[in-house]
Amino acid sequence: MSQAAQNLNWLITNFVDNTPGVSHTVVVSADGLQLAAVASGLTSLTAGASRIFEGGAVNQTVVEMERGFLFIMSISDGSSLAVLAHPEADIGLVGYEMALLVDRAGTVLTPDLRAELQGSLLN
Repeated sequence: MSQAAQNLNWLITNFVDNTPGVSHTVVVSADGLQLAAVASGLTSLTAGASRIFEGGAVNQTVVEMERGFLFIMSISDGSSLAVLAHPEADIGLVGYEMALLVDRAGTVLTPDLRAELQGSLLN
């Protein structure tokens, strides 16, 4: 695994370990895991709604469910960060920590790194 992939992995793991109430996090492109597919679809849906209503860029999507929350935030270049959090989570804190993570991950998440990470899922 390249140094960039290790750095991104550390950022994601550190976010989950240090943000109370967060249970799962995934960096999403348009393909892949079930959570990634859901997040990608919601990202597309909210971007379409924003275009129709001339709302500008979508900063964050929050889905409140009976047993938790799903947060989606754009990183860069069509990638997004999806976070599942417990219902007791401080959603303000989760959103804040996500914004920090997106800022940090956006600087390392290059097309080459995305390709490497997607390739590692297939192996």
